[in-house]
Amino acid sequence: MNEALLRSLTPNVLAVLVRRGANFAAAEDAVQDALVEAVRVWPADPPRDPKGWLVTVAWRRFLDATRADTARRRREDRVDEEPTPGPAPAQDDTLHLYFLCAHPSLTPSSAVALTLRAVGGLTTRQIAQAYLVPEATMAQRISRAKRTVSGVRLDQPGDVATVLRVLYLVFNEGYSGDVDLAAEAIRLTRQLATAIDHPEVAGLLALMLLHHARRAARTTPDGSLVPLAEQDRTRWDTRMITEGVALLQTALSRDRLGEFQAQAAVAALHADAPTAEETDWVQIVEWYDELAHLTDNPVVRLNRAVAVGEADGPRAGLAELAALDESLPRHTAVAAYLHERDGDVKTAARLYAEAAQKAPNLAERNHLTRQAARLNADR
Repeated sequence: MNEALLRSLTPNVLAVLVRRGANFAAAEDAVQDALVEAVRVWPADPPRDPKGWLVTVAWRRFLDATRADTARRRREDRVDEEPTPGPAPAQDDTLHLYFLCAHPSLTPSSAVALTLRAVGGLTTRQIAQAYLVPEATMAQRISRAKRTVSGVRLDQPGDVATVLRVLYLVFNEGYSGDVDLAAEAIRLTRQLATAIDHPEVAGLLALMLLHHARRAARTTPDGSLVPLAEQDRTRWDTRMITEGVALLQTALSRDRLGEFQAQAAVAALHADAPTAEETDWVQIVEWYDELAHLTDNPVVRLNRAVAVGEADGPRAGLAELAALDESLPRHTAVAAYLHERDGDVKTAARLYAEAAQKAPNLAERNHLTRQAARLNADR
């Protein structure tokens, strides 16, 4: 069973059902039923047209559910005809579906959460981690969003800012999480940049390219994480970096600074440094100041503390860190790093071990555990 194929087809099938008149919640249920049926049937009898098969089965499931619901009898009259048999059109509806899920009836945060869950393929746990909220809270938010759109036609696309937020979070999960979605996020952002002349769209694409350019150097062959300062910079994709920097420069020249352009500027400064020691940390701190002004995001302030620790020394970084909530993700890992830089090996080793217990994925947990073991061995 090709799980990657099923995951890639899901948004397109969902979009077909929505266009045919299914409300979002019912369409999502029908598509999930079709995916379960595919897992059962395809190993023994793979279809010649996987998308067409999924559309047909999902549409039938939707019709069955509609007929069983007496409160939707009037809707049944409009959807009682199955789609024409045969191959489904070779069309990518994913980006269109992102806009439809950013429906005006939803708050931006609810629209993002719903789209990440239904279209982006992220779990509720992954979305909750991105939003820094408990999983139960995020589950309630997604359920409320589904109820909100269950009785409306998804024919009013949402705004660009909401879609950008979704693409950014999908990329982040693909870049640093357990699910590889980074390439898909870049593909969709390229589509958006082609369709919309907007500096923040260009800024987001630049940010993605500059981060993705380091992908090959981020891990060893056995999957272990390699910190930025230790990466082999000859393995960075210079073509991707060049494209990202050019996009960023064009966006910044329009003098409409947004958070994605500011983040891309930080990434560009890392990419521009021939060695870790030559990184312009003073400029990076200045860009984090811009970001903090634009977003007031606690994660930005956490990253700024690291940059201050590099620019002005570890004790200055620890002073910045002391003003932040200790429950922030990776707060303990940052504290461990700054204490190590300050020469407090005992405290650093303890904090690395604590951070490992809080790590959001296995690769990061193993990395932090190795850091603790390294310092304990040196004592």
